[in-house]
Amino acid sequence: MTTFTRRHFLGSIGALGAAGSVPGVLAASPGAAGAMTAEIAGIEKEAAGFTNPLRLPGSSGLFGVLPVSEFREVQVVRTEIEVLPGRRTPFLAYAVESGGKTFLNPAILARRGDDMRVRMTNRIDEPTVIHWHGLSVDSRNDGNGLSVVLPGRSMDYNFTLRDRSSMYWYHPHAHGFIPQQAYHGLASLLFVEDDDEVALRKELDLALGETEIPLVLQDREFDAQGRLRYAPTTAQSFGGWLGDRLLVNLTERPFIQVGRRIVRFRVLNGSNARNYRLAFVQGGRPLGFFLAGTDGGLLAQPLRIDQTFIAPGQRLDVLVDLREADPALPVTLASLTFDPMHNEGGHDQGHANHAAPTMAGMGHGQQGVAPAVEPSHAMGMEGDARALMRIDLKQSARYERRVPAVLSSLPAAPANANPPRRMQLGHNGTGNWTINGQIFDPKVAALSVQRGARENWLIENAERSMPHPMHLHGFLFRVIERLGSPTPVRELAGARGLLPQDQGLIDTVHVWPGESVRIAIDFTHPNVGDQDYVFHCHTLEHAEAGMMLRYTVKA
Repeated sequence: MTTFTRRHFLGSIGALGAAGSVPGVLAASPGAAGAMTAEIAGIEKEAAGFTNPLRLPGSSGLFGVLPVSEFREVQVVRTEIEVLPGRRTPFLAYAVESGGKTFLNPAILARRGDDMRVRMTNRIDEPTVIHWHGLSVDSRNDGNGLSVVLPGRSMDYNFTLRDRSSMYWYHPHAHGFIPQQAYHGLASLLFVEDDDEVALRKELDLALGETEIPLVLQDREFDAQGRLRYAPTTAQSFGGWLGDRLLVNLTERPFIQVGRRIVRFRVLNGSNARNYRLAFVQGGRPLGFFLAGTDGGLLAQPLRIDQTFIAPGQRLDVLVDLREADPALPVTLASLTFDPMHNEGGHDQGHANHAAPTMAGMGHGQQGVAPAVEPSHAMGMEGDARALMRIDLKQSARYERRVPAVLSSLPAAPANANPPRRMQLGHNGTGNWTINGQIFDPKVAALSVQRGARENWLIENAERSMPHPMHLHGFLFRVIERLGSPTPVRELAGARGLLPQDQGLIDTVHVWPGESVRIAIDFTHPNVGDQDYVFHCHTLEHAEAGMMLRYTVKA
């Protein structure tokens, strides 16, 4: 399939003029528009061959929906499932027995204020622990990996869900085992609802699994027997593992049938390292949609956009009005082409540079030779235009709902007049990623903050680097501004360089090479005593290679 460099592909038709549109998005030139049309035509041709029904949450089994009140005993087990049609794939899963049914990686439903009371027993031969990604809980329950559950042992989690409504998720976080355990299956969803969430579902007549559809994006590689292959070379461990097959809800080449109405898609990038440039396309053009929420829940107002990036660990809550689509054609969820910026030296190099040999100038003064970055397979090139899922339109009942102009009351960004705390992302030249020149040491708290403090952090990524989705445990935060963004990011940005998903509360911020991102964090919490958390890159191989630090919130 044809690919384009950043120089040749401007790729953004931009905001479509509805209420809440993102300002500052460029219209495409005629040449760029022609390139986009050709690219989308190739994507739609690929999607036409998709033949597997999308796996959806059900009443049991894989991704079965389970109320938090019934999520009491969970076993971490080795099992087998059918991922590729007709083949059994060895798989790691969170297994729950409830009401005479077996659930694997259950999708948990909870209400804000509910209690999580669950015992996790480790039935595999490796240490593990559950991290409740995005939840603001005390560090004992956070599952940050500073303590783990050994084989044959158990751990009790006990906390109250105090966070805003959103789609959170849970996954392993035992340092040394995170990438392979997540890759082999240990991950699922946690839905928290509040009054705003209930109102939106009622207003748009949404039903989970029917017109509200979670989409977990992952890339995987399989051997001839259908077993997952995860065997990164030194270079792939440094760069991040890319699989050659793209899956949505563990379904390869998926399709779904929906009516011509507003459909809500709740998207998680559950990949180890792959980034996506998401768009809904039809007939050679992007189909606009509304961004309704981010990691930490609903925005104040919906934003009308036609594409955006999503990095590992991030979530997007989108509303697609399929009444705007041509009823005679399918709609395709796609990842448009982009420059993944793997260790490049300048912002105008093409995205084919997956193997830059040196890292001179990396990490604000650090220098050295780094492993060449390479994908695990030629078909797994990050940044290539790819179809993710085909959406077939069907006849449906008359539907006259509209996206509400107001979705929620979004907390303001915490104010702070002090100079920001700097977080410099770099590399030590010997295969380790660093934060402020240091690699992760679980025995050392690299910094401490005071409970109740309001801080700004300036996260600075070196120009010769890779993108880093930086995830903060324990607290949601707001993005204040982006500086020095590369061209593909600027094309999608509005005031202060902010991307659409920067408009809400988030727990993971994507920082591109050469970019500095300022975030605002309120370290207020209701927990007793000092708290220990971690801050790390959610490209899982980068975290394992040192890009993680421990921090303490002092009581």
